[in-house]
Amino acid sequence: MEQGHIDLRKEQQASMARPRYKYSAIARFFFFSMDVIVGRKTTLPKAKLLEILACIPYRAWESRQYARMTQHYKDQKLVQQASMIMTWGREAQDNEYWHLLVVNEKMKEDSINDPWYLFPPITFLMGASYALLTRAMAMFNIRRAFLFNAEFEDHAEHVYAQFVEEHTEWEEQPVQSDLVKKYGNVSTWADVFRRIGLDERDHMNSSFIFCGKPDCVVEYEGIPMAAHSPEYSKGA
Repeated sequence: MEQGHIDLRKEQQASMARPRYKYSAIARFFFFSMDVIVGRKTTLPKAKLLEILACIPYRAWESRQYARMTQHYKDQKLVQQASMIMTWGREAQDNEYWHLLVVNEKMKEDSINDPWYLFPPITFLMGASYALLTRAMAMFNIRRAFLFNAEFEDHAEHVYAQFVEEHTEWEEQPVQSDLVKKYGNVSTWADVFRRIGLDERDHMNSSFIFCGKPDCVVEYEGIPMAAHSPEYSKGA
């Protein structure tokens, strides 16, 4: 998040104005299933569930890249490609975990208890099912796995933008949690969730790069320097 000054309100409005990516059938089914299970309305518990699931694909990619590096350790170009994916995946996974902590802090502040779908046995089953899907995609078609993640992150970006729009009271709610202050240099809860939404856009952009669709990257003022050149998506 060392990106310098970014107009978070402007980027939230840009997210709302930008049409969603044309999702695949599997992505649409995934989002529909989530709505059936936990409801269509975005709530803090639903956002918490999204963040629990968001880390999973990056773990699947890390396992696959380790296998590739072990099998093809003599191929320095392939090892470099795999290492780039792993580095990005770890950074993104850490960032998604921060989102989980931040959402949980807001739930505690608002005295919101975990609903039934956040009970450990349920989240375990959901996570295990999603892990099987992402591992299968990573094994058989890694570029499709990256594209599916781009769809997931595009969906998350739009969800958070709309979520902030629906909670105008957050504009006046100061951030008091030391943990949340470590996440980002933001003063209100509205900007906290705007920052999370922009993180999701960054994850989407990287996913588009690695799946070979750099033309789908959403540029904005303050976008992180391209740490992963599109050339590394070749042979992933």
